[in-house]
Amino acid sequence: MALPAPTFESIKKALAEHRYASVYLLHGEEGYFIDALAREFENILQEDEKAFNQYVLYAPETEPAQVIDLCRRIPMMSRYQVVILKEAQAIRAEKLAKLAPYLADPVDTTILVICCRGAQAKGKELMAALKKSDAVVFESKKIADYNIPAFIGTYIKQKGLSADQKALEMLRDYIGSDLGKLYNEIDKLATILPPNAAVTPEAIERNIGISKEYNTFELVDAFAAKDAKKVFRCLAYFRSNPKAVPLVLATASVFNFFADLLTAYYVPGRTDAEITRELKLRNQFALKRIRQGMANYNAVQLVEIISAIRAFDTKSKGIGSRQNEHQLFHELAFHILTAPGKL
Repeated sequence: MALPAPTFESIKKALAEHRYASVYLLHGEEGYFIDALAREFENILQEDEKAFNQYVLYAPETEPAQVIDLCRRIPMMSRYQVVILKEAQAIRAEKLAKLAPYLADPVDTTILVICCRGAQAKGKELMAALKKSDAVVFESKKIADYNIPAFIGTYIKQKGLSADQKALEMLRDYIGSDLGKLYNEIDKLATILPPNAAVTPEAIERNIGISKEYNTFELVDAFAAKDAKKVFRCLAYFRSNPKAVPLVLATASVFNFFADLLTAYYVPGRTDAEITRELKLRNQFALKRIRQGMANYNAVQLVEIISAIRAFDTKSKGIGSRQNEHQLFHELAFHILTAPGKL
């Protein structure tokens, strides 16, 4: 039976227990996990061992032969030496493939770490050599947008805290998929809040600076309810605080909501269970929001609204319009709330 693929957590655990492989490949789209693991490898050796036994190299500036030469050296006054090759995604596949002979016969006392940040490693020859060896290959995948709240919730629990759904959505809308920022903000909350505390919208507003009343979560709620007064209050806040709520995030959240609404109309049967499964909804609150939106917008309106959002996105980039993006967003909101929805 095939062994499970290495994960971020399993590699961290193995390193903490001083269980090392001779070769590691860290590659994939999500750079955060690769950077975090690289830091773990940089801390394997004691400070007094690093001077003669740790090498941090950059692939565009280093020839494969140099890497192999360093890897074949004997550690000095240390059990291991660590060789970390960063930015391997920036070199051609044929250059990276020149490491294949070493991968076939690595030195037990060397820990070689190859980092391809933001991309998969190139080259069939390299990957074939890795598969034949005992190398640890970790693919750092992007977290899907719909999984971000669950991911945030898991990390908050690891920090000994809890969070309600609105707080998770607020953090998702504010942070997006920037995992570095996510960990920093939650670490900040874990430092400020007492053990076992709840991460509430009020705590987020007080300690991170996201308004609990005027954020993209509340804006989408207002659109779902066709609450024009609340929609335009949110937009006024966004305009006064452009750094707190970037319109690019607000636009993405609004687009995703209306795209989900349109999808819901074409779910066979349109039962709660079928809609939840098709849209990968996380909880009853998300289902309630979809149901409210379906009560307020018909399918023809949704097609018109999605088209208007796409037009806004184009104009906000200066294509076909010189209006301020907040004025354009104000017009978009009015269009959404008044879409006739007639064939």
